[in-house]
Amino acid sequence: MSSDVVLYESKESIATITLNRPDKLNALSNALVGELRDALIHFEKSDDRVAVLTGAGERAFSAGADLRDPPRDPELWECMPGVGVPLSKPIIASVAGHCVGGGVCLVEFCTLAVAADNADFSYPEAQLGFCGGLIAGLAVRIPYKVAMELMLTGAHMKAARAYEVGMVNAVVPLAERMEAAYGYARRLAESAPLVLGLLETFTRDMLLPRGPSEMSAIARRYLLRVAHSEDAREGARSFAEKRKPRFTGR
Repeated sequence: MSSDVVLYESKESIATITLNRPDKLNALSNALVGELRDALIHFEKSDDRVAVLTGAGERAFSAGADLRDPPRDPELWECMPGVGVPLSKPIIASVAGHCVGGGVCLVEFCTLAVAADNADFSYPEAQLGFCGGLIAGLAVRIPYKVAMELMLTGAHMKAARAYEVGMVNAVVPLAERMEAAYGYARRLAESAPLVLGLLETFTRDMLLPRGPSEMSAIARRYLLRVAHSEDAREGARSFAEKRKPRFTGR
């Protein structure tokens, strides 16, 4: 599956998911967030064993939420791996250029990350007066004070520093970033899927603490599943038709 703003390619059990708005620095528009959510759902249901998530072009992985077309329906949390979409498979972020705001959150929730040597991470929402709160989980993924510096000051973190503090697994020359990500992906694609899924689930769902916004988003995900279900529609129809509902669990 692919769309204009999110590309999905599959080869040798590896999915490549590309944020495809290079002219807008891959900003997270309403349409892109919806398509990314759908791509992650497709990935989880597919035969692909691992995904590489990247941004088109070399200037930016993502400039964060598109302030001119902000994600409202769906909301930003709905495209976050393991938050908006439950996942049992690993995702590897391949980052080049600017990685801002919601882009940092995407990297935060990926399993592994590779950064090009031109990567630049920043989270300026305290300076903009807005925050969805998902970034709080970064403080349990990298050292606390480093996370707080990034979250509160809006300071830029270059690729070398991101590697030093454990935000990314490797820093490579710009031209090699995708091959480095595929190197990890091939190793994982050749590994036992049940073991990968078990460790992914144990770590994400049972070990890492979740912030309030993350917990709220997951609760909302469950509520939306019920609200958008066929059973919900059947319940409304049966009430209007004054008959016993025929629920199917879908």
